[in-house]
Amino acid sequence: MDTIFAEATPPGRGGVSVVRLSGPKARATLESLAGPVATPRLAALRALRDGEDLIDRALVLWFEEGHSFTGEEVAELHLHGAPVIANRLAQALMSRGLRRAEAGEFSKRAFLNGRMDLAEAEGLADLLSAETEAQRKLAMRATEGELGRKADELRAKLVRAGALIEASIDFADEEVPEEVPPEALDLIAAVRADIRLMLAGYPATERLRQGYVVAIVGPPNAGKSTLLNRIGQRDIALVSEVAGTTRDILELHTDLRGLPVTFLDTAGLRESSDPIEAMGVARGLQRAAEADLRIHLTVDGIADTATAGDIVVRAKADLGRAEGISISGLTGEGVAELLDLVYDRLRVRAADTGLVGHKRQAEALQRALSALEVDHDMAPEFLAEALRQAAQALAMMVGRVGAEDYLDEIFSSFCIGK
Repeated sequence: MDTIFAEATPPGRGGVSVVRLSGPKARATLESLAGPVATPRLAALRALRDGEDLIDRALVLWFEEGHSFTGEEVAELHLHGAPVIANRLAQALMSRGLRRAEAGEFSKRAFLNGRMDLAEAEGLADLLSAETEAQRKLAMRATEGELGRKADELRAKLVRAGALIEASIDFADEEVPEEVPPEALDLIAAVRADIRLMLAGYPATERLRQGYVVAIVGPPNAGKSTLLNRIGQRDIALVSEVAGTTRDILELHTDLRGLPVTFLDTAGLRESSDPIEAMGVARGLQRAAEADLRIHLTVDGIADTATAGDIVVRAKADLGRAEGISISGLTGEGVAELLDLVYDRLRVRAADTGLVGHKRQAEALQRALSALEVDHDMAPEFLAEALRQAAQALAMMVGRVGAEDYLDEIFSSFCIGK
C-alpha cells in the first residue's frame, strides 16, 4: 500500500496540529525529517527539517507494524497549530512520495488489516458523529466489539450443530448416539431465539442513533413557535399575533438530558385558501405523523387530531389557570415539566436498544434467521446447508466475508485523518 498522511486534528489555528502517517515508509519518512527515532511509542522533541529548511520543532513518535491503529507502521508529528506549518510539512511529505489520505482511509486500513471488524468501524463512525451522551454510550459498545463477540458466539453454536449433523450424515450406517439430533436442534433453536431478540432491539437502536423527532402541532396562534423558542433559549421562529405566520417546518436540534431530540414547529392546523399555507399544513401533518412523539398545543384542552401516546397541553397558561397540563412559552411556566414528560416517554424507547443499530447489520441477521427457519424433519444434508448459510450471514454482519460492497459507503462518512 501507499504511505498516506493527513491531519488528525481539525484544520485551522489551534494549540497543536497532529499529522499522522501510515504505511511502509512511515518510519523512514519520519527519520528523514527528524533524525533517528529508535524507540517505538516514546515521544521525542525533534526539529523537523526538509533539507536546510527548519519546518518546526515538534513532538514525534512512531508505532511498529502490528502495534498501531491501522496495523501498519504509523508515525505522528505534533506540530504547532498554524495552518502554514502543516501545509509546509505536507509539501515535504509529498516530495518523499507520500500522498494525502482519503476520507476514512486510516480506519479502512485498520479494517483491512484485521484491527477492527466492520461493526466496530460502523461504531467508530457513530462515535465520531455522536452528539449526546446516550449516543456516545451506544457507539462505545459497538467500538468495543460487542456485536462481533455475539456473532462469534452464535456461529460457534452453529458450527457445533453442523458438526453433529455432519456426523449423522457421515456415519449413518454406524452407531450414532441418540442424543445427537436433539442437541443440534436445541442449538439451532437457541440461535434463532438470540437472533430474534437482537432484531427486536434494532428499531430502538437505530432511532437513538439518528435521534428522536418530537412534533409540536396545534391550531394557529396556539403558541407553537413561542414554545420552540423557549425550548431552544433563542429566537428560532418568528412569533406574531397574525395567524399563519409559520408556513414551513422549523427544526430545533437539542440534547435532552443525553437524548438527541429534534423538535419540529409546524404550521397551524386549519383550512386555508392560501395554497402556500395549505402546503405547509399538509407537510406539517405528514412530518408529525412520522414523528416519534407529538405535543398538541390547544387553547381549550381539546385536540381532535391527537392519538394514543400523544401529549396534549393547554397553551398560554399566563392568560389563566386551567385543568390538566398547562404551559406558557412566553413566561416558561410549565415548560420544564413538559420536557420532563417528553424525556420520560423517549427514555422508555431508549431502554429497548440493543447491539444492532445499522440496516446492513439487521439485514444480515434477517438472512441468518430465514436460513434457520427449518423443518425438524428436513433431510440432514439440507439442514447442514441451512446452517452454513446462517453462519455466512453472521460473518457478513461483522465484515468477515463479503464486505467489499459496503466499504466505500461506510468509510466515506469518516473525516479526513480518521
